[in-house]
Amino acid sequence: MNKRQATLEDVAKQAGVSQQTVSRVLNNPDIVSERTRNNVLGAMNTLNYVPNRSAQILAGKTLPTFGLLTTSLALHAPSQIASSFKRHAELVGYQVAISMLKTGRLSVLQSALNEFRAQKINSVVMSLPLEKADAETLVRDNPDMRQLFLDVPPAAEVCHLGFLHSDGTTSSVNLLLELGHRKFGLLAGPESSISARLRLACWRDTLYQAGIAETDTEYGDWSANSGWVKTVELFSRHPDITAMLVASDQMALGVISALRQLNKRIPQDVSVIGYDDTPDSQYFHPALTTVRQDFDLIGKRAVTHLLSMASQPQEAFNDLLPTTLVIRQSTGKPDAAGSESALVRQLKALVQQL
Repeated sequence: MNKRQATLEDVAKQAGVSQQTVSRVLNNPDIVSERTRNNVLGAMNTLNYVPNRSAQILAGKTLPTFGLLTTSLALHAPSQIASSFKRHAELVGYQVAISMLKTGRLSVLQSALNEFRAQKINSVVMSLPLEKADAETLVRDNPDMRQLFLDVPPAAEVCHLGFLHSDGTTSSVNLLLELGHRKFGLLAGPESSISARLRLACWRDTLYQAGIAETDTEYGDWSANSGWVKTVELFSRHPDITAMLVASDQMALGVISALRQLNKRIPQDVSVIGYDDTPDSQYFHPALTTVRQDFDLIGKRAVTHLLSMASQPQEAFNDLLPTTLVIRQSTGKPDAAGSESALVRQLKALVQQL
């Protein structure tokens, strides 16, 4: 005999609340206290309660749902943010509707917000790079939508949740300086990315304060392929680089591959520092020194902010989470005994392949 499916009444009895309170948790959790909401969700989990979504839709009830506008989820950071945000949203009874956009043009973003509005979704995380003016325009033109931005300039007058890039970037440069490096190559992310520009500015500022103004910069697209190509281009101009600062671990993987083909030892000839601390970075060969961003924390904090924004007047804020340097085997003191003639021969061969 099949086990009877738990009902709304069963959940209310298990949680010690009324059926109306359970209904509120399902349909309008913003108006329920966090303690009561967690109690009801715990009862649902215990009883394996499955809400009758079809009946809710037919009754004209809106499902508690957050929206997420994001760039390609093939990239590490956006995918990790989306996964964390969805997981923490579900813990408080929310679903997440994800719209992955190919471009961040204002008209495209506005159309995506309109689509969310048609689905009665009015709380949205914007996980894609936006300039100050565009972000402020979206807020001004959509006063009914609670919008939380993850990649905007700190000066933007919007609700902003992000990472404090200066923590990790400054620590990266200082580590390399302490190891004795004076010849740096900088591999930044796309110039369209606010986060990439902030990391690059922090690198340059820290180097400048240390009296190192002569550095060369290339811009990748976050991919390992761009890391490989841009490393070859950097070393074709500056074969004496001993330290590479890279704006993502995915690009750092390409950097390491290119350096091996250039007969450069890591870290004896060239030290490499990435950014993100992806799960795979500790298994690179050698294990990658990198800057850790806590993607689980940013997903959790995003849910907390959207819930609080629902019950308070929407005022601009900047909530910046820390970044930390994780030191592994891809950094060390420079060894001046490398063979430049062999490097030059490798460079000529690789440049011809591009």
